[in-house]
Amino acid sequence: MSKKKLIECVPNFSDGRDPEVLQKILGPFFANSEVRVLDYSQDKDHNRAVVTLVGTPEALEDTVVEAVGIAADLIDLREHEGEHPRMGATDVIPFVPIQNTNIKECDELARRVGEKIAERHKIPVYLYEESASSPERKNLAKIRKGQFEGFAAKIKEEAWKPDFGPGEIHPSAGVVAVGAREFLIAYNINLDTNKLDIADSIARRVRYLGGGLRFVKGMGVELSDRNQVQVSMNLTNFNKSHIYQVFELVKIEAARYGVNVVGSEVIGLVPLAALVDTAAYYLQLENFTTEQVIEARLLEG
Repeated sequence: MSKKKLIECVPNFSDGRDPEVLQKILGPFFANSEVRVLDYSQDKDHNRAVVTLVGTPEALEDTVVEAVGIAADLIDLREHEGEHPRMGATDVIPFVPIQNTNIKECDELARRVGEKIAERHKIPVYLYEESASSPERKNLAKIRKGQFEGFAAKIKEEAWKPDFGPGEIHPSAGVVAVGAREFLIAYNINLDTNKLDIADSIARRVRYLGGGLRFVKGMGVELSDRNQVQVSMNLTNFNKSHIYQVFELVKIEAARYGVNVVGSEVIGLVPLAALVDTAAYYLQLENFTTEQVIEARLLEG
C-alpha cells in the first residue's frame, strides 16, 4: 500500500514574545487531522516564531492560508522590533518534500498558497528559492532587503512588483515570501562577548557571500538578555556544508578576536543524518551510518 504524500512547511511569524498570539496562529494546524505540528518556538531577541509542520498538500494549503490571516490580524509590524530581519507578519513560508513528493509538487503548492494569500488577505506575495519567478528573487535575503520599513517604496519599483497581490504593502502585515526548497538547518552559535561587530565579522567570513562555506548564510545577532552575541546561520545543504565544519570554522574565526564559543543551538528540527555525520567526525567513527542508530532501525518498521 502506497504512503500518502507528505510535505514539510516551516512558516516564520514575526512575534517571539507573546505566547497567546502564537497559539492563536497555530489553531488551524492543531484543528486539522491531516497536519502535524512537529515543533514551534519563539525567540524574544529575534522577536520571531518558527513553526515546523508536516501534512498532506491539501491540508497544508488550507491551514497555512488561514494562519496567515490570523497573523495579519494579530501582528502589527509598525510596532515590531527585533534582531531578525523581517518584511511580513508571516515573513516566509517554505515547502519541503518529505514523503512521496518532490520539489515540483512543492512549487505547485507554493504557488497555490501564494495566490490564495494575496486574494483572501490582500497581502503581496513574492515567490522565492525553487519557485522564484526570476534569478533575483531566488535568494530570500535579496527580497527581504530593506525590510518592512523600506518595502513601501521598494514595491513600487518595476523590478519588485509582487508575484501575486496588490502593488502596495499591507499596512500592518507587510509582504510574505512563499516557495519550495530543500531541507534547511537553522543553526546558531553563541559567543562569550557582547560585541556585535565581532559576530558580524565572523558571519561574513563563514557565509558563502563572504568567501566561506558554499551552503551557509549567516549574520550577527545580539542576545541582550544574555549579554552575548550570536552567529545566526542557515545551512541550505547540510550534506555539503556540514554542521561540524560550520562549528569549527566559527571557532577558528572567533579565536582571532580572543573570543570563545559558549554554546550552539538548532532552531526547529534537524535530520538524523546531519547529527550522525557530526558524531562520526568528532568521535572519528569509521563507516558509521544512520543504519547503526537503533531508533532509526526501529522506525523502519
